[in-house]
Amino acid sequence: MNAGESQRTPWIVGVSGASGTPYAAAVLRALLAAGESVDLVVSRASRLTLLDETGISYRDAHWRDDLRRWLSRGADGTPDAFDVDLAGVRHWSAGDLAAGPSSGSYPAQGMIIVPASTACVAGVALGLSKDLLQRAASVTLKERRTLVVAVRETPLDGRTLRHLVTLDDAGAAVVPASPAFYAGATHIQDLVDFVAGRVLDAAGVEHRLYRRWKGDLGGGSRTATGGGAPTAD
Repeated sequence: MNAGESQRTPWIVGVSGASGTPYAAAVLRALLAAGESVDLVVSRASRLTLLDETGISYRDAHWRDDLRRWLSRGADGTPDAFDVDLAGVRHWSAGDLAAGPSSGSYPAQGMIIVPASTACVAGVALGLSKDLLQRAASVTLKERRTLVVAVRETPLDGRTLRHLVTLDDAGAAVVPASPAFYAGATHIQDLVDFVAGRVLDAAGVEHRLYRRWKGDLGGGSRTATGGGAPTAD
């Protein structure tokens, strides 16, 4: 999409340690399908979650091969369910506090944290910047860029709720990873894609991940039973 590195303005995507790595994969695939560039930061804790949920190790030295394995995997565990082109992705180590996204002068459209753990939410709300993910989020807020936080925890206690209010007050969009059922989901991937689609809606990125509500009562049930194909605007 971009002619050269000087014109590259990526979305920064941070993956924290909450359960929900399929959500991150769906968001990343959709961003790349939309022709967007991506700067990816995978936290240390999220690598443990990814290994637990998928059996995939994410290693800095082999990030491209590991990322391709991850993004090509379906939410139900089917390998090679998706074709992925990683040409638009740049990887940054979570411990690299001298990385591009750590500075406000580094060009970026905004940042998406998906999934966002309560620890990550707290760190960003308090401005701790303990790793590149949190630092990039702090930079995104101070530069008044779009920050979308896809929190994935339950139940939420008072401290986390207050941290989420702090992020909302700072201008972030808080998007709970809560699938809806009016889109006619028939597969786990449909539920994952709905959440990913709502995350991208908050970021203002076009996609075709789910059937949008059009005021047609029963439309989802007809889709689920084969009475109509899902549509997306």
